[in-house]
Amino acid sequence: MIQRIQTVFLSLVVFSNLGVYFTPIYTHAMNDPQQWIGFGLAISLLISSLLAVYTIFLFKNRRNQIAWTKRTAFVQVIAVGLAVGVFFSLGGIGTYLWDEAIGTGLIVLGIIFLLLALRSISKDEKLVKSMDRIR
Repeated sequence: MIQRIQTVFLSLVVFSNLGVYFTPIYTHAMNDPQQWIGFGLAISLLISSLLAVYTIFLFKNRRNQIAWTKRTAFVQVIAVGLAVGVFFSLGGIGTYLWDEAIGTGLIVLGIIFLLLALRSISKDEKLVKSMDRIR
């Protein structure tokens, strides 16, 4: 069913990814002389968000939902790598880069939400298997 807790977690992934577009890390990434970093970050966040939305509607096939959640997490890890690259190209962790750290933190928060969704989907799968054994 679509009212499961993993739907909430996957929706939070989408919102955290969309929130990155409004942070300074995204602005710096798009203004970077190496423009592929900015485009890579934007595309990986967009793909991750779209995959999370797609995964929400796979609630009837939990195994498929688990597979797509793992794929989404992989794309999200790529986004973290690109964001950390931009973050450290700006000079690393300093007192003036906290706004950029928030953007990177939102991407990491998205990974945490994906892991929580994966755990919830796995719990549902185990529950269904245990109910099948009882029959």
